[in-house]
Amino acid sequence: MQLSLRVALAAMLALVFARLLHLQHPLYAMIAAVIVTDLSTAETHKLGLRRIAGTVLGGALGALLSLLLPSGVWAIGAGIFGAMFLSHVLRLPEAARVSAYTCAIVLLEHGDGPWFYAFYRTAETLLGIVIAILVSYVPKLFRTGEHR
Repeated sequence: MQLSLRVALAAMLALVFARLLHLQHPLYAMIAAVIVTDLSTAETHKLGLRRIAGTVLGGALGALLSLLLPSGVWAIGAGIFGAMFLSHVLRLPEAARVSAYTCAIVLLEHGDGPWFYAFYRTAETLLGIVIAILVSYVPKLFRTGEHR
């Protein structure tokens, strides 16, 4: 129940702040908050850093590939493969799936501005992660048993 409350609070705050900032797709802030929130503050930080690394790598690769490859299923497949491969090369195996997912989203939905699209997806994700980390510091509401 503690995790459910913490995740719900992080998700709600991420949506509220994304809307206040007039971000294009508040959904990505909410998803990031849900994915990285954990009962442990340390684990939330760890998950948050992985998500940041994967999002930045995937967004940049997706924007770059969108300029080099024709849009379509093959470009998305190449992007997913490339993002996961680069994650392992950069010794970020925990970020591989997130980088692949982000790269595919940019390749699929970027419109005419892949760099802007990648930037805003990254900004929305970072907002969700920051909210999750801040919520992890609310120990009186959500006791975790970890020593602080």
